[in-house]
Amino acid sequence: MEKFDTLSGIAAPMPLVNIDTDMIIPKVFLKTIKRSGLGVNLFDEMRYDRQGNEIPDFVLNQPAYRDASILVAGDNFGCGSSREHAPWAIADFGIRCVISTSFADIFYNNCFKNGILPIVLPEDQRDALMKDAEKGANARIEVDLEAQTVTSSDGEVFTFDLDPFKKHCLMNGLDDIGLTMEKAAAIDTFEAQVSAQRPWV
Repeated sequence: MEKFDTLSGIAAPMPLVNIDTDMIIPKVFLKTIKRSGLGVNLFDEMRYDRQGNEIPDFVLNQPAYRDASILVAGDNFGCGSSREHAPWAIADFGIRCVISTSFADIFYNNCFKNGILPIVLPEDQRDALMKDAEKGANARIEVDLEAQTVTSSDGEVFTFDLDPFKKHCLMNGLDDIGLTMEKAAAIDTFEAQVSAQRPWV
């Protein structure tokens, strides 16, 4: 998993509330078990019409936000089903950070396992960043995971809380497999001992 330390990028404003995982990646795209290739279908039913043409008004189809790496979203982002394809699609599109006032628990935890930083801020601070994001490509937001700060394009700094273990994993690029592999030497020692003591196993 890619490490996360600092991020400077264009932020796309998406003020809709209760964006669920089916809106993030519709169920028709859940057949794959690969983490790559889903970015093109991120928010598919909002990005494209029934003929597969882009809907110009949708934020990620607008020229200013095509390269957005930050999403400033409405309340209760990622609610609905627990599909991990949702953060896969977000990450594959190139978004590394989502800022909201609240997240669904499973989606929130899945973000950390896929290199995405979900930031919870009070409503007034989220709204300030939403307004900042509406400036388009000329407004870049800075995220510093080590300092736990978000800085607007005007230099306004907001701090956010984060579980220390989740922060450690994200900064070191450790998903569940990565955490396990940190113990590889101890696992190998244990397996060798078990093989010697119970060779029939």
